[in-house]
Formats: sequence, structure tokens, C-alpha cells
Amino acid sequence: MRGLTDEPPGLTRRGAGPDDTLLVARAREGDEEAFEVLVHRHGPTLLRLARRMLSGSAEAEDVVQEALVGAWRRLPDFRGDSAFLTWMYKIVTNRCLNQLRSRRPTTELDSVPEPPAPPHEGSPARAAESSAALADLTVALAELSPEQRACWVLRELHLLSYEEVAEAVGISATAARGRIFRARRSLTEAMSEWR
Repeated sequence: MRGLTDEPPGLTRRGAGPDDTLLVARAREGDEEAFEVLVHRHGPTLLRLARRMLSGSAEAEDVVQEALVGAWRRLPDFRGDSAFLTWMYKIVTNRCLNQLRSRRPTTELDSVPEPPAPPHEGSPARAAESSAALADLTVALAELSPEQRACWVLRELHLLSYEEVAEAVGISATAARGRIFRARRSLTEAMSEWR
């Protein structure tokens, strides 16, 4: 399997090529190129999800690779009740949650990775302020429970509906709403000095 950013031969850009349903059907029949198109199409999105859930950890790429290999093996079990991407969100989310649960419950501040500073065309002071706010948000996200972080990231950063979040995390929509509400409240409190 190629890397998440490598283009398979003959790839057409999203929207110009076959839809996911056709690619999944072809992949279920053993067409590796069809699956590679799905990996190229959705891999970067899944990698962003894993990086956000694992706080930019180097484990993110491994988690996504393992999820994609697992999906390839379990493709015959994919019933198509949901979109392929929703199914992959669930697989990656569960792998990230397992990774987070296996970590120590406390994290030293020195071990929290420093997020890269976004490029700024403004003043150095504005860039420093932005970087500090992002660092505080990263710490605040790390303090959420793994389930709250997963729900918040899927809803707020990946713009999934409450029902899609619930499906990805394996809980009811009501439970997803509750976890997102608590996550928002915690993050609002933690980021209050930046308002």
C-alpha cells in the first residue's frame, strides 16, 4: 500500500473520478487500485483527525495506516449502511481512543508537543499571541477525556453531524451531544483568558 500522500497511477481528482460507492464495490472484489484511490482521497482527512485526537503525536500516521490496513481486510464486512468515510472515521476514532486510553492518565507539560506556528503575515507580537493561544488550546484538548475529545474534534473540526459523531464513536446521539457540550464548556473555561 502506498503512503497517505502518494498518488496511485491513473488517479483522477475528487469529484472527477468514480464515487466512493463504486470504488468500494471494486475494492471488495479485490481491486487494490480502487482501494488506493480511496486511501488517497480520504487518507489526509483521516490523518488530520488522528493528529487532532492524539495532539499532533507521531503515532497518528501509524494509527491511520493500521486503520487502513484493517479496513482493507474487513472490506467484505462493510455493509454500506453508512458512507465509506463515516466507516473510516469510526475505525480511526476507535484506534485513537484505544491509543489514548493506553497512555498514562497524567501527561507532563514538557511531553505535550509544541504545535507548529501558523504562518503569519502580521506582526511578530500577533504571531506570538496566536502561537500561545494554540498551545493553550492543545493543552486544554489534552485535558478532556478521550471520548469528549473525539466527539469535539469530529463535530467542530471535521463538521460531522451529531448522528455521524455518535456512529463514529459508537454511542447514542444524545450521549454525543452531552460529551460535546461538556467539552465545549471545558474548553471555554480553559480559553477564557483569550476572549
